[in-house]
Amino acid sequence: MQDTTHRDTYLALDLALTIRHDGHGGVADDLGEPAGLTAWVRAHPDVVPNAAGYVAGDAELTAVRELRAAVRSLFARAVRPGEPSPADAARLLPVPQAVELLNTAAARTPTVPVLRWAGGAEPAVERRAPHGEEELTSVLAQAAIGFLAGPDRERLRACHAPRCVRYFLKEHPRQEWCKPSCGNRARVARHHERHKGSA
Repeated sequence: MQDTTHRDTYLALDLALTIRHDGHGGVADDLGEPAGLTAWVRAHPDVVPNAAGYVAGDAELTAVRELRAAVRSLFARAVRPGEPSPADAARLLPVPQAVELLNTAAARTPTVPVLRWAGGAEPAVERRAPHGEEELTSVLAQAAIGFLAGPDRERLRACHAPRCVRYFLKEHPRQEWCKPSCGNRARVARHHERHKGSA
């Protein structure tokens, strides 16, 4: 089961992180066009079915972007009482709408549990479509549901360093930012604020 939990966490966070800081003070969207979605799916061969040959069209892009909006809205709820990512603060979907969108997408491909128990490894369960191919949005929605209902959700935080719009999993009690460079930016900004006030 741990295997599935890790996969769900990884996939749900990676989907949310396709909205990121662009390095110039703005926000970049890795899923701005079908080619971006194609590249993102192909970068996830272990968790997205048929990733190597995947080619996104406009309809798939729209569906995944809608799903991502729902996921980021639910991430914003999960980090309460903390503030959501600044990229989402002004455009969050209402929670019931986000939940409905996620559940509807997850239901597009029914899945069944499949037991894997190789050699000396612990038994693990993964979910697979009983017949044929799984739909991408269904796979992503099921992963997001698994993450939001799982133990890793408690560690989810929004990074509040200047210009950062990422969500991350808190790895240790004193962690405040998604990565060290964000911590450095936050400390520099606080330093400038203190010295601006005393000048």
